[in-house]
Amino acid sequence: MRIALKWIGVLTTIIMMVVLIGGALVTNTGSTLGCGHHWPLCNGKFFPDPLTLNSFIEWAHRFCTGIASAFVFILAIWSWISIGHKKETKFLVITSIIFLLLQAFLGAAAVVWGSSSIIMALHFGISLISFASVLLLTLLIFEVDQKFEASDLIIDKGMKWHTIGVTIYSYIVVYSGALVRHTNSSLVCRDWPLCLNNAPGLPANKFEWIQMGHRFAAGLIFIWIAYITYRAVKHYKHARVIYWGWILALIIVILQIFSGALVIFASLSTVVALLHSFIISCLFGLLCYLILIIGRSKSA
Repeated sequence: MRIALKWIGVLTTIIMMVVLIGGALVTNTGSTLGCGHHWPLCNGKFFPDPLTLNSFIEWAHRFCTGIASAFVFILAIWSWISIGHKKETKFLVITSIIFLLLQAFLGAAAVVWGSSSIIMALHFGISLISFASVLLLTLLIFEVDQKFEASDLIIDKGMKWHTIGVTIYSYIVVYSGALVRHTNSSLVCRDWPLCLNNAPGLPANKFEWIQMGHRFAAGLIFIWIAYITYRAVKHYKHARVIYWGWILALIIVILQIFSGALVIFASLSTVVALLHSFIISCLFGLLCYLILIIGRSKSA
């Protein structure tokens, strides 16, 4: 039974990542209204007719979301029964379901009634929380926390607060990035790291403020994670999950910055934009896992 539950956890996590990246694909290809103002049907039909690239992308995203919903409910109920004794399980089950339903509602509302760029940016953030909840549930099923002996770790309060703080801040960075996409501000600045490298100055309009605000936020999270990694390498060589976890976080955030720059240089290539979304999703999932670990550790 536990082996089957592990497979369900892995499949659900993969499908949720597909849904997350699929939402970014819908935005980057301008396919939000690929099925018109109809939901859950596509232009009033189950399968797009006429079939266009935009209608197929939007339909495929909805189809994957439907499959993901079924898997999340199965995983949630099964986890509640099988590993409900673990203190984080019920919270993660409730969170994954609530945020799954919330992201579906926002997506449907945007199609039927329309929505602002601010709300649509939040749609990606809500999807990210749902994905992270499923990921952590799967890690609990695999008892990764026990393999790293999380309950025996001794972590100082400063490290704990840095972990919680940078995770919350990473969500703000994610939101700012989603806002860049939904306000069509991705290519408003032709250069990197400044908006215009040969003419430094303050942003000239709201779109440049959104773009440069996101870059500034990304720069701060890199500095913050680099500092936490320094502390982890210096003081936690004995704790593999902390030591390697933060080294991996630093590597991921560096990749995220480079992929963000590549979005500009590649003129908003869809592949690069999706890679950018994938990397930040991995970073957020890792940070949430580190919070789970410190929640089980002892205080210094």
